[in-house]
Amino acid sequence: MKSFGSQSMVAPIKRVLMRRPGESLRNADPSEWHYGHQFNGEKAIAQYDEFAKLVASSGAEITWLEDNGDGLCDAMFTQDASLVTDHGAVLLNMGKPLRMPEPDLHGVAYKKAGVPILGALTGEARIEGGDFIWLNDKTIIVGCGFRSNREGIDQLNSILNPYDINVIGFDLPVWQGAEACLHLMSMISPLDEKLVLIYSPLMPTAFYTLLLKEGFTLLDAPAEEFLGSGGLNLNVLPINPRECIMISGFPETKRMMEDAGCTVHTFEGDALCIACEGGPTCLTNTIFREN
Repeated sequence: MKSFGSQSMVAPIKRVLMRRPGESLRNADPSEWHYGHQFNGEKAIAQYDEFAKLVASSGAEITWLEDNGDGLCDAMFTQDASLVTDHGAVLLNMGKPLRMPEPDLHGVAYKKAGVPILGALTGEARIEGGDFIWLNDKTIIVGCGFRSNREGIDQLNSILNPYDINVIGFDLPVWQGAEACLHLMSMISPLDEKLVLIYSPLMPTAFYTLLLKEGFTLLDAPAEEFLGSGGLNLNVLPINPRECIMISGFPETKRMMEDAGCTVHTFEGDALCIACEGGPTCLTNTIFREN
């Protein structure tokens, strides 16, 4: 039975890699990790547990990485350190220096989980998983900003082109600067094969135009909720086509998705997601989606 493969953002989710936060997050220095004023380690861990229950209730099997006090506070955002395809995993290379050890943790977990490793980014190449989406099952879009670069795209193409997968890059804006976390997925979240939630003012024009050309319906998230959340209102995790998990507290964004036929599950994430700059998608790395 197939146990890995993920070249869709929205097909039914069956297996995910997650890391339950513990001592590392509990003892985190917010100034070192660029966490916001709402950060509270104990509260963040409790909120994570509620999120994990929602993922488990979808029927997805969770492959766990454990926080053994290694100090890698951001490692709970498993989306960023690796990429799983139908052929195996690619270990990425982190743009945030504090996160450089994370891809090796994923490599160990994948070997134990029976997921082959296709390759790894090396040297100056940088891609974080929050900077890519699958446009379709043959095309990955990567946002080039402070966390991902052109060398990363070139190396990822070298690894994936033999499997008929093409990687295309679009430049991201500076926005709040190098220390802040602006990923491609800060401005777009797929909800169905041709339905995406976006924040158009930050979208690369060429990427926005490509989505329209490819026949996507674009739901433009309300500016007030986007700016008030640092973009986390539209970081939503699809668990099935048009069924997703999002942070509570953003009723207009939720209503917009529901009006488009989506079922939306929510959890409180002020201390976890808003404060630590990562949403439901960032907290999971999909190992298997069933097409």
